[in-house]
Amino acid sequence: MRSQRTFSPEFKRQVVEELLSGVSTVAQLSRRYHLSSSLLYHWKRQYAKGTYDNEPTQEAALEERVRQLEQMLGKVILENEFLKKAVKKRLLEAEQNGRLSRKTGLLFPPSKGGAN
Repeated sequence: MRSQRTFSPEFKRQVVEELLSGVSTVAQLSRRYHLSSSLLYHWKRQYAKGTYDNEPTQEAALEERVRQLEQMLGKVILENEFLKKAVKKRLLEAEQNGRLSRKTGLLFPPSKGGAN
């Protein structure tokens, strides 16, 4: 079994900058350095984030912010759906137990029995 190769940040930056400059294509770099194209695209994404001692691009910063906002939105949607189901279930239970007024839709506290 072949051991895993490791590459320095300088080498990665050099390869990605060559790719971004248009001097070489992904296929050419893959053949020259015996790298997979997916690895080159991975390095390109990392380069955009500033991983290789370079300035992150504004595009990468905006993409990261969009990713964070989409993640937050997903959580809010899940919470909203959960709460809707909980309220619906609670109202159904209350209606079945006779504690919900069908006219007004208001919940009545459970009766303790006896006269008021």
